[in-house]
Amino acid sequence: MAADKSEKPDMQWRIIGGLVGLAVGFASKKVLSFAWEKATGRKPPANADALDIGLGEALAYAVVMGLGMEVARIVTTRAAARRWQAWKAQAKEKAEQLG
Repeated sequence: MAADKSEKPDMQWRIIGGLVGLAVGFASKKVLSFAWEKATGRKPPANADALDIGLGEALAYAVVMGLGMEVARIVTTRAAARRWQAWKAQAKEKAEQLG
């Protein structure tokens, strides 16, 4: 059975949302790692589970990275979703004008 046309935009959004998430995850990790190094004077822990990393530093790194990456993901995904909805509304309006 062929996919219903109403499902097509949802699949497009899933692909776009996934790509946005990947890009934001990569970029925010780089930015947060840079900020960590500038703030602490040390490179971010490569393995926060390693015993040679202090518990406080490992926990601080986990909180900073987790919170920072999630905030970046939420903000950019919401912005992309708003833009996607505006684009869909504009495309629907143009289709109604033509059809």
